Amino acid sequence: MYEDLKYWYLRDHKLFWTLSMSQIKQLCIITGFKKAKKGEIIYFSSSDVPRIFLLKKGNIKIVAVDEEGNETIKDIIQKGDLFGELTLENDKQSNEYAKVLSDDVVICSFLMSDFEDLLLKNPSLALSYTKFVGLKMKRIKNNYSNLFSKDAKTRLILFLKDWAEREGKTEGNKIELDNYLTQNDIAQIICTSRQTATLLLNELEEKNLIYYNRKQIIIDDISKL
Repeated sequence: MYEDLKYWYLRDHKLFWTLSMSQIKQLCIITGFKKAKKGEIIYFSSSDVPRIFLLKKGNIKIVAVDEEGNETIKDIIQKGDLFGELTLENDKQSNEYAKVLSDDVVICSFLMSDFEDLLLKNPSLALSYTKFVGLKMKRIKNNYSNLFSKDAKTRLILFLKDWAEREGKTEGNKIELDNYLTQNDIAQIICTSRQTATLLLNELEEKNLIYYNRKQIIIDDISKL
């Protein structure tokens, strides 16, 4: 049963569209399959067995930890995203981990060594992977740039707009988001205190720009945010 699930999960992902049916079946052999629950930690960058992960269901946060133990959310992983050792280098100097945000997730994973072999045998896949990772790194770089050049309120608005674009359910200018982030998560994403994030969310709500609760965020008119 798991083999069938892995086959459909992989075939459905645009990264593997260039592979034939037999190649995907071979890929299933080297692919791990895991289900996880909210709060579970999936991955540490310091692992001795580096892996690349593909998220098929749910949401995960990538948390970076500095030398003083302070945590910042580096990225929010959504359905179809890759995470792990994406540069195909096991950087033990970095200190980050992946933690499940939603009630349950489904993940496929590959040993980095196996995935490297796969790329060497399939140049078209290697090209697709390079583009995929390049776009992801560009987005993360833009996020870091915003952290240094924008004030906290602007960072929050930019984050909400990006989240809405990626996951929002749109009806005209109105956008609804399933909220799987705590206020502390949002504070870590925009690099501010929880208190500041709460004040900013309340300010946006008082101005009728958003409606916020633990399960949902509604942006009444994205053009006014």
